Amino acid sequence: MNERDATAARFEEHRGRLRAVAYRMLGSMADADDAVQEAWVRLDRFAPTAVDNVAGWLTTVVARVCLDMLRSRKAHGEQSLRQRFPDPVVSFGDTVDPEHEALIGDAVGMALMVVLETLSPAERVAFVLHDVFAVPYGSIAPIVARSESATRKLASRARAKVRRDGVRPNVDLTTQRTAVDAFLRAARRGDFTALVETLSADVVVRADTGVADLPRLLRGREQVARQAEAFGQAVDDVRIGIVNGAAGLVAYAADGDPFSVLAITVRDQLIVEIDILADRERLHSVLANSHIDDASP
Repeated sequence: MNERDATAARFEEHRGRLRAVAYRMLGSMADADDAVQEAWVRLDRFAPTAVDNVAGWLTTVVARVCLDMLRSRKAHGEQSLRQRFPDPVVSFGDTVDPEHEALIGDAVGMALMVVLETLSPAERVAFVLHDVFAVPYGSIAPIVARSESATRKLASRARAKVRRDGVRPNVDLTTQRTAVDAFLRAARRGDFTALVETLSADVVVRADTGVADLPRLLRGREQVARQAEAFGQAVDDVRIGIVNGAAGLVAYAADGDPFSVLAITVRDQLIVEIDILADRERLHSVLANSHIDDASP
């Protein structure tokens, strides 16, 4: 094995973790892959034998690339929900696909990913590196160009926002699926009363439709139930899946094309949040990355 092959082999050992870091920072599969590829390009140009801690060096490179991407988004005014709505990670079956589990970890539901999108670039990098990947503040500080004390404050502010706004499931996957199945059956029947009974009083729905004039935010049982009735009649087939580690739905149109992915958060047996990706162009990309194109009906 020559030196370049050895370098490539060392890089591949860390690719999965680097992709997980980049995905949680960027919320985009394509951007995450670009960040990881940039890390490889820099390692390939560098003398890897001079790096004592390859994993730490690569994590730092990916973090800096992600920070630049996040700042570029902000500088170009990418503030719309469509531009900031994270890519869901979709699996089918009784458990999360092992590759997806490595990507999303143990608690990166779509509701949390949406909250991460509201953080400043530096806050997001500090929070993800420290709270998710246990990188010390002293190692994060040079990345965000802050003192260690200021970096702690960045992560603390981010943590407070996540605790305030981040909704996480408080029930197991089986219970989540029971609630989602009840919601789906009521929607397919057009049973408004049954739909309302599956929803929390303060349920919130966010949607990336890819169409500017369609509603993107709904609150309250009645509004959400009415929209769910329309959803039930608009789709040809719907499958219960696992979206970012929690129960969710993948809907298909009559021609077999994906119609939407619904990430659903369940607490106390009621649906409290639904995050929907319905932009057709993005759907194809997301499902291709999820390796389930051949799983469509």
